[in-house]
Amino acid sequence: MSNAATFDTRTDTAIPVESPLAYSYRRSGAPQAGGSSRLQLRERAMLGHLILRGGAIVLDEAVRDVLGLNLPGRPQTLVQDASGERSIQWLSPDEWLVIVPGGEEFPLETKLREHLGSAHFAISDVSGGQTLLEISGEAARELLMKTVIYDVHPSNFPVGKGVTTVFAKATTIIRRPSEDRWELVVRRSFADYCYRWLLDAGAEFGVNVQQ
Repeated sequence: MSNAATFDTRTDTAIPVESPLAYSYRRSGAPQAGGSSRLQLRERAMLGHLILRGGAIVLDEAVRDVLGLNLPGRPQTLVQDASGERSIQWLSPDEWLVIVPGGEEFPLETKLREHLGSAHFAISDVSGGQTLLEISGEAARELLMKTVIYDVHPSNFPVGKGVTTVFAKATTIIRRPSEDRWELVVRRSFADYCYRWLLDAGAEFGVNVQQ
């Protein structure tokens, strides 16, 4: 067991919390284009985000035993469980992003630390500093083509890929977990900026925001 000091970063359930886009909804609204919409936008707030760092072989065994997923070894690879609720993304040769349903991150971190023992590794809970924006609909890729510098053509960005790139003027992780769905992992401090950019860039397609 690691002797690192750990604690659950989630507040007591009696304390009200707001998603990173709560202010944005009040300021910019949540447009509903109805049946004419070609673009759907949804924040998947309050998920658990963990950064894993260490040797791939050691981490892979622990992640498989605890989470039931293989650690992606290929660059820019994204793997997820059958439900799509838990995923691991390759970020660099010794760094991975794990996303799980909110509330699972601290128990997961604890189990991983127990399994890894005295191995050389680092686990950082970054749940409070990031949020995930989900983009879907027939115009999703067109929207990204207007906004990111990375080539999102299907031949270059197949399902199961994830990259760190620039969205507008913000550093963002872009992922493609399924054929018709894209995800943006953005820093909390850039969430409002990215949301307003998405509303503006997606206006021509008719945006439905799901809260």
